Amino acid sequence: QEHLEQSGGGFVHPGGSLRLSCEAPGINFNGRDYYLIAWYRQAPGKERELVAEVSKWDTIQYSDSARGRFTISRDNAKYACSLQMNNLEPEDTAVYYCRLDIPDHTYWGQGTQVTVSS
Repeated sequence: QEHLEQSGGGFVHPGGSLRLSCEAPGINFNGRDYYLIAWYRQAPGKERELVAEVSKWDTIQYSDSARGRFTISRDNAKYACSLQMNNLEPEDTAVYYCRLDIPDHTYWGQGTQVTVSS
């Protein structure tokens, strides 16, 4: 199964920043355009939840916890996106996944760990 490639993440102290990136270098979309790119996260013992999403028409949505601290951006030409995370809190600790939707398929990244701790 094809996966998106993620980079970034790691360990940071509270108040710090991290940047996550997501690309699709190994996927042949056969000219199909995507309509949504998003970031999700899953903390231990919790359900996977939406963090932020951006559509090809630049409609952006953030979760309540991400709004004002995180910024999602995209590169249409590269089927890529990034998530800039500032003022991180211990509650942001989770595995983060990127997601890309085309009309007949959803692609996921394999996840990257973000740990925020003092």
